[in-house]
Amino acid sequence: QAQLVESGGGSVQTGASLRVSCTASGYTFSTFTMAWFRQAPGKERNFVAAVNRNDANTEYSDSVKGRFTISRDFAKNTVYLQMNRLTPEDTGVYYCAARNGGLSSYRTAYDYWGKGTLVTVSS
Repeated sequence: QAQLVESGGGSVQTGASLRVSCTASGYTFSTFTMAWFRQAPGKERNFVAAVNRNDANTEYSDSVKGRFTISRDFAKNTVYLQMNRLTPEDTGVYYCAARNGGLSSYRTAYDYWGKGTLVTVSS
């Protein structure tokens, strides 16, 4: 059974950096596209970043482009999201997702989801 477990969330101040991680199990990690979504309080879950199965291509939302970096470690079955220059607008629960296909920013395209990790950025 596929499982995604996020970690690394926390509370930081504006301008700080934080890295969240997602460790996958129960499926062949190297054959799935991995992505991060986030959900702010009272809002929809939105796409943040994705990396394709062979780590050759990435995609970012406009709001994080240039500040966030997604990467994956095949030896550890883990995907990371390095977040720099954080602002209060980055606050939310960050979810890891896996898709048996190419890059996509659509929530409904993803097959597996983690339970999320909370990131809070204060001003």
